[in-house]
Amino acid sequence: MRRDQVELAGGTVIAYGHYGRPFLVFPSEQGRAWDWESNGMIDAVRPLLDEGRVKLYCVDSFDGASWSNRSIPLEDRARHHGTYEAWVLDHVVPMIHAHCGGPQEVATMGCSLGAFHAVLFALRRADLFPLALGLSGNYDASSWHGWGERGDAMYFANPVDFVPNLNGSHLDWLRSRLSILLVVGQGQWEDTTGSLPSTRHMADLLRAKGLRCELDVWGHDVPHDWPSWRSQIAHHLPRFG
Repeated sequence: MRRDQVELAGGTVIAYGHYGRPFLVFPSEQGRAWDWESNGMIDAVRPLLDEGRVKLYCVDSFDGASWSNRSIPLEDRARHHGTYEAWVLDHVVPMIHAHCGGPQEVATMGCSLGAFHAVLFALRRADLFPLALGLSGNYDASSWHGWGERGDAMYFANPVDFVPNLNGSHLDWLRSRLSILLVVGQGQWEDTTGSLPSTRHMADLLRAKGLRCELDVWGHDVPHDWPSWRSQIAHHLPRFG
């Protein structure tokens, strides 16, 4: 399996695979680009990588300065997230295009807080990311020990806030363009992290707007942890590669 590590201004990207559909992979909370490899996620889908069906581009997080920084109010966290969004759009996406030989559609994917990023980026930039796979995500950033007044930055960075208000030609375009898969277990920590109720709620919001959303809820023996995500990604990713 081909593995290329690229240092970009602002963070690291590790590319896995030599050919296939490109996926932008977000790590779990405050994770680094090598977290998926370190936690067995790359090995879980190695056959797809070896067969040239998918390429994975794993990136650093910026959570420590944004969503995980409890010392600042939610609105400031959302503004700092904007810096991360700019890094992904201005540096990571062009790198992926160059690595793949030219512009093409990129899917997003992530676990836990990485799932939030995967879904948010797809909703905001479906022109670039028409497919998102979110595993065990909590899609309401205001539930993460949030405080302070909320403004436009928070509204547009929080899916449960803006999805209910999608309308008009933009919503019609999203309906024709975007597909989202939400996966969650019912085991340990899926409730305390808010992932189980939030995933169900997010699916309801998307479906209410006529957006393509598949919800896959696993059993009570499936916790919010890497072994679950390895099984889930090995089960679902072959459908998309």
